[in-house]
Amino acid sequence: MAVDDECKLKFLELKARRNYRYIIFKIHEQRVVVDKVGSPTSTYEEFTASLPANECRYAVFDFDFTTDENCQKSKIFFIAWAPDTSRVRSKMVYASSKDRFKRELDGIQVELQATDPSEMSFDIIKGRAI
Repeated sequence: MAVDDECKLKFLELKARRNYRYIIFKIHEQRVVVDKVGSPTSTYEEFTASLPANECRYAVFDFDFTTDENCQKSKIFFIAWAPDTSRVRSKMVYASSKDRFKRELDGIQVELQATDPSEMSFDIIKGRAI
């Protein structure tokens, strides 16, 4: 599975310059390509709404939060989105390519696997970040 250079460039922009809040990737013709990006002002709800209901995707989300000590922090989440309603073949392709793709994105801090929106609710993301 090849990874499009744009995937790495957009991820570096998210990580270093914070140009995006999230990036959604899809596999198209045996390549991982950028599907959508979210502006720095995008909310978590906008991010989850932009994931297709019945197709697999990879996503990266830059989560800002405040610690109990009142410090502003940020963690970069890698989310493997594989809804139960997606095709079995698609789930297999995404699952088998995930680790290889994740290695291309240096700086992922938390990984999450989700098959429906409840598995990646805001509370779960917040709990995994702290």
